Amino acid sequence: MQNLSPHLRQLVAWFAPLLLLALLACGCATSGRFTAKRPFDFHMDTFAFANGLKWDYQADAKGRWTHHLQKPAPDYTLHCFVLARSARQFFQNARFNPSLPRTNQNSYAAEIRQVTAIDPSHPLPEDRRIVIPGYANLRQFSAAQEPLLKAQCGGAWQSYLQRGNWRMVFPLTRRHQEKLAAQLIEDVTNHCPPVVHLLRFPQLTLNHAVLVIAATQTEQEILFSIYDPNQPDAPETLRFDRASRTFTLPANRYWPGGRVDVYGIYRDLWH
Repeated sequence: MQNLSPHLRQLVAWFAPLLLLALLACGCATSGRFTAKRPFDFHMDTFAFANGLKWDYQADAKGRWTHHLQKPAPDYTLHCFVLARSARQFFQNARFNPSLPRTNQNSYAAEIRQVTAIDPSHPLPEDRRIVIPGYANLRQFSAAQEPLLKAQCGGAWQSYLQRGNWRMVFPLTRRHQEKLAAQLIEDVTNHCPPVVHLLRFPQLTLNHAVLVIAATQTEQEILFSIYDPNQPDAPETLRFDRASRTFTLPANRYWPGGRVDVYGIYRDLWH
């Protein structure tokens, strides 16, 4: 997902209390401890295709951020949560073997469904990983099998009904954001890339998911390298300012730049 239309923002705000009650009744996910043998590699472990932008964003003559529907409309949109989650699931649960012969569409479809059906908070042990034959990594696999992966990884509804979405309605304090930054550093140090929700609530000018894959620290800030499903060509940067205890996302195709609130998905969301 990316910025929502004004009409959709109104619908989300209207139904948020009902959605909150329903999702709280289901409970939230907690993260299992996962440590990979290697760090996440952007050029190996991400999808080669993008989550398309349903809206075209730009500044008007007065510098105000405006948007209108893309024409022609992209055929694959509102899947940012699906792609960020699926990239993590393939990293945790799949093993690519290019030395094996390539198989057929039905076999690959079944393997994709197996990988994405596994709870991201409960990864498979190394010896039970699902083997993807004929390809070296997810980037290569998704370049060759783009339509199949788009069809099998999950629908856009999974972005809207992701069970951690209830967390957005509660305040994200500066203390929370500071603790989260420390947790993200721990996760990427342990080669456990966390999926995070980037948002501005209640206005919902941003409602997006990315995968945090690395971190660089200085005394003043932490620069988190992220896989952004909207921009799959190179890693993007999520900045955390230590003094203000605030995350910021630079300007890009769908966001004018500025402060964002962040929380982790598939973990204890209160921390």
